[in-house]
Amino acid sequence: MTTHPDDVLRSVFVTGLKNVHGVEHQALALIDRQLDHLTHYAEVADMLRKHRVETEQQIARVEEILDGLGESQSWLKDAALTVSGNLAAIAHVFAPDEILKNSFANFAFENFEAASYTSLIALADAGSFTSAVPLLRTSLTEEQAMAAWLDSNTAAITLQYVARRAAGETASH
Repeated sequence: MTTHPDDVLRSVFVTGLKNVHGVEHQALALIDRQLDHLTHYAEVADMLRKHRVETEQQIARVEEILDGLGESQSWLKDAALTVSGNLAAIAHVFAPDEILKNSFANFAFENFEAASYTSLIALADAGSFTSAVPLLRTSLTEEQAMAAWLDSNTAAITLQYVARRAAGETASH
């Protein structure tokens, strides 16, 4: 088994926490912009509202871990990723199939977040940051649940979009 110097593990762990903190702020921006435009897909809107609350809790968990390590979040990363989240969501607004593009992007984003938490859990275990593991596992479970919901609903959302479009109704959002 390979051993890792404690200072390297801690450094990578803290950087990962700061990164995921920024990513969660990006998620809030994406969710907020989508909710601003989501009118014809009530089930999607309900899930995004639920996941928005989870995302706020995930941010609080990461901040708790960082505080326990005597670290703080990176305001620069948070701001930059919030701006990029807004820009990404805005890019889909003009697409006639906005709901589909957002659904695909959300699925990819949720899996990215889940991978981030999986990595952080491995670092926490290897670096003996055991108090962080339950908090990280809770966030991982939430991300996996949202990704699974998106995966299991993509077909229905797609067909709902087609039905609205075929009926001559606004289908994009």
